[in-house]
Amino acid sequence: MDRKLNRIKEILVREGVSQKDLAFKLEKNEHTISNWCINKSQPHLKELYKVAEILNVNVCELLISD
Repeated sequence: MDRKLNRIKEILVREGVSQKDLAFKLEKNEHTISNWCINKSQPHLKELYKVAEILNVNVCELLISD
């Protein structure tokens, strides 16, 4: 997958939250979060809403619009 579909990494940096912290809060493997951040894989919609809640942002901010 070449296309960048999410902005999770960008929002994590902006909010000062590490990938490790996000993995802990979501009870996910750090490798999974890393893959989301580099857009190698994408979270399920339900997980995306949890990420938005943890980062205190609107879920739309986590997505890249065309």
